[in-house]
Amino acid sequence: MKNIDVLVEALPYIEEFHGAYVVIKYGGHAMLDSDAKNWTIKDTILLKYIGMKPIIVHGGGPEITAAMKKMGKQPEFIEGLRITDEETLDIAQMVLVGKINTDLVSRFNSRGCKSVGLSGKDGRLIMARKKSPQKILKKDGEKEVDLGLVGETEKINPEIIEILTSHGYIPVIAPIGLSKKGTSLNLNADTVAGDIAHAVKAKKLIILTDVPGVMENLEDKNGLMRELKTTDIKRLIRKGIIKGSMIPKTRACVRAVVAGVETAHIIDGRVRHSILAELFTDEGIGTMIKKD
Repeated sequence: MKNIDVLVEALPYIEEFHGAYVVIKYGGHAMLDSDAKNWTIKDTILLKYIGMKPIIVHGGGPEITAAMKKMGKQPEFIEGLRITDEETLDIAQMVLVGKINTDLVSRFNSRGCKSVGLSGKDGRLIMARKKSPQKILKKDGEKEVDLGLVGETEKINPEIIEILTSHGYIPVIAPIGLSKKGTSLNLNADTVAGDIAHAVKAKKLIILTDVPGVMENLEDKNGLMRELKTTDIKRLIRKGIIKGSMIPKTRACVRAVVAGVETAHIIDGRVRHSILAELFTDEGIGTMIKKD
């Protein structure tokens, strides 16, 4: 009977989300652990079969880093963004488009679920511009650092997503953008997920990561902040509580909800069926971010 109770609890959420877009940023532990990968794929397929329109945007940071080190390159990051020269961009495209994207699409299709892999260059999906140099504080004062071939979204053209989802496909998107000059740019997957969520008027943005959510103190298991407003995020970044790779994640959530996405969620991809727990239970999981 417990399973029946779970289904009854989920029913109002299934009704609410029927026909809605849900953007899932797939990354972190959920991509590296085979069990986590399997249940994330299953969760996404379930969303489709109960009438939702899931869109996957995937990262690949650990795999890119590993490939770089094999080739004798040392990764460098500024506020969670990878400094990208031409060789690093080639490695990123090889890993993201040639390896991870095709693997995910194969996994969906092997389970009888139609899926199509895309990069931001396909159908001019993600038009991007080079990101401005980042200002960082050094001991001798503020410095500007050029991130290289790192881009930021200029425009999302969601037509290809709408065509695919209307025909029952799950789009799987690699975060490589296209500049007006026709060159490729490396984009942050969290940011891309937020931009796509806004463009398709998604009801939810879900970002999978390797921690329970936004933590007041990573050493304190009880330090999870379960609900935050957009102004809270800015304050926590200034205080240094939100730092590193969590900065682009939370900023992506802020941009999405300010632009009209109902809520954004940062959840733990290491937890079994965490996507379903967030969407279809009263308690939810992780950190929910809402507009002020």
